[in-house]
Amino acid sequence: MIPGLPGVQRERDDVFRILHVCTGNVCRSPMAERLTRHELTRRLGDGAAGILVESAGTWGHEGAPMEAHAAAVLAEYSADPSGFTGRELRDEHVIDADLVLTATRDHRAQVISMGHAAGLRTFTLKEFTRLVRAIDPATLPDDGGVTARARSLVRAAAALRGWLLAPDAEADEVYDPYGAPLTFFRSVGEEIHAALDPVVTALTGVPAPTA
Repeated sequence: MIPGLPGVQRERDDVFRILHVCTGNVCRSPMAERLTRHELTRRLGDGAAGILVESAGTWGHEGAPMEAHAAAVLAEYSADPSGFTGRELRDEHVIDADLVLTATRDHRAQVISMGHAAGLRTFTLKEFTRLVRAIDPATLPDDGGVTARARSLVRAAAALRGWLLAPDAEADEVYDPYGAPLTFFRSVGEEIHAALDPVVTALTGVPAPTA
């Protein structure tokens, strides 16, 4: 059992858990969740089952569907938007996550403020991308499967964080497209997809297919 959280227990298994976080969990984090799943499957096929990808919102619209424009953008990337329902971020989500990727620095701060030793495994998405680009893939383990590699990557990124800072205050932000036209959703989807590509490659050790 998790101390202070009756009824909550983390399963010990070989699954690596990624949690994407934004505000309402109907735009940015759903796009990030489903794009991550899509890219993992492209690289690993059935082996993608070793990485569980979920999302939640700091002011999450519990049970709400994904925004229609977000779903449309996912379809343009051939990612599956179906079956999504919004969630409010809860302690157990943070406890279970091996890696938390947030849309903004404010979301990152909110996750870390929840405790649960989240600081060493919580990053903004763009921050994590920047750190991952600086990590030599040869230093990550080839044995132990994708889970061992992913956990090693998170530890390496956390160690680099104080040394590799953002060039400016806006560099780590993915802005909220809620209520904006489809064209803005597309630009946000492109940002998220571009940030995820090196992350998924580093997690899996497999570059994106060219076809």
